[in-house]
Amino acid sequence: MSGVRTSLIGSRAVLFQADCPFDLPHQERFWALAEAASGWPGVREAVPGMTNLTLLLDHVPQEIGRLAGDLARLWQSGIRKAVEGRLLEIAITYGGAGGPHLGEVAQMTGLGIDEVVRRHCAPEYTVYAVGSHAGYCYLGGLDPRLETPRRKVPLTNLPGGSLSLAGLQTGVSASAGPSGWNTIGSAEAVFFDPFREPAALLKPGDRIRFTPLEVLG
Repeated sequence: MSGVRTSLIGSRAVLFQADCPFDLPHQERFWALAEAASGWPGVREAVPGMTNLTLLLDHVPQEIGRLAGDLARLWQSGIRKAVEGRLLEIAITYGGAGGPHLGEVAQMTGLGIDEVVRRHCAPEYTVYAVGSHAGYCYLGGLDPRLETPRRKVPLTNLPGGSLSLAGLQTGVSASAGPSGWNTIGSAEAVFFDPFREPAALLKPGDRIRFTPLEVLG
């Protein structure tokens, strides 16, 4: 079917992708696909991503075409799953050593620093998917005025708890690592703890509201 494609990842995983807008109604369709496919024979786990779905399989698939057709037909049906997740407020220190690119974001957007912070804190963000690294949340809901390009030279080691944005996405790093996004603040919240149950703080459908603890120049 037009606009969708299915491909193998290794020998026992399948990636389903659809050309669609980056918004909540379409992400709810992937949540519905994940819920339905998780009950199919031979599917060990269904993992919704950003405008995609990964199926982890028990065995090497013998009929990838049939599986691709089943996914495509379910997608075309328009089935959706609304999730009323819990709301978590995350306190953020904007700017300073933990947000070295806040001033650059203000310049790129033509907004003052206080206005960048106000617009970033205004929405209630929805967790669309968890991935990239353990506990990291892809969020929907960023104000379009805060859209910025990725950095030409990525940072090699961003601390865990760093709040960054790029394109129409924003999120808090769950652990230290490289990043090509613009870092505008930091949080004390622990998004992933292997000794906690569950280890990940949030799951798809949960919501985040950022609150300014302090704004540093």
